[in-house]
Amino acid sequence: MTAPAPTEGKDPAAALEPGTTPYYARMHKWIKRAVLVCLVALVIEGAFTLPFMAVYYGYPTLSLTEICSELLKIRYSNDTLECKYPYPPFGPPEGAEGKATAQDVWGIQPIPKYHRLGFRELVRIHNERLARQAVQQHASPHP
Repeated sequence: MTAPAPTEGKDPAAALEPGTTPYYARMHKWIKRAVLVCLVALVIEGAFTLPFMAVYYGYPTLSLTEICSELLKIRYSNDTLECKYPYPPFGPPEGAEGKATAQDVWGIQPIPKYHRLGFRELVRIHNERLARQAVQQHASPHP
């Protein structure tokens, strides 16, 4: 007669991830799932942020460069600022160019003095600015 094969002693810790004890294995599995769900949610949120913000600010009417320029003009209270596109690869960061025209109250918690923009309000502000510039050009005498 043949002897029965010895049963292999299966170690439950051998199938676990490195550093996981059997006591915490279930908890680690649920933490991994929760982190994966959060990461997927962040990717989806990030993918929809720019398109929704662009439409909110007036994308079909204004280009992304015009939206950027209007936001700079409002933020720094300076009608001559324009967004640089394409931005110089070795240029300074956008905020490090020494813009001193902002009318904010500076302190530990800065208080902006520009009004909060509403839905597609940049389109109205842009059109008003273009109308003002057209009136100024027609009013000034050409030599």
